[in-house]
Amino acid sequence: MFDACPCGHADAKGRPLAYSACCGPYLDRGPEGAVPAPDAESLMRSRYTAFVRERADHLLATWHPAHRPATLDFEPGAKWLGLQVRGHRVTGPETAEVEFVARQRVAGRAVRLHERSRFVREAGRWLYLDGDLLE
Repeated sequence: MFDACPCGHADAKGRPLAYSACCGPYLDRGPEGAVPAPDAESLMRSRYTAFVRERADHLLATWHPAHRPATLDFEPGAKWLGLQVRGHRVTGPETAEVEFVARQRVAGRAVRLHERSRFVREAGRWLYLDGDLLE
């Protein structure tokens, strides 16, 4: 059975990537721990997948400590519908931004989140810093 990654990342031919070949290594811990995301876009995609799979452990571990909440609750009954990455931009040697649109349905109502997120790399690991909501 093919388990397509929720983040929607595709290969060069436009075919969806399997979870195990996409966000899986960043979320699932092996004996050495989870593999660090190689760039801000990969981390952002893994965070979207973590919301879909309700993996608070990954979300909290990849949130910069200066902005990380103490706990994280998921919207009951939310159904994530898709992710569109609109841009990924390196802004410095250890910083980057990712603009994305994530869609979900909550209590029968469509919700669209359009954000420009900021990321920082510390000790070789990318972390979500904060973001600005866009129209």
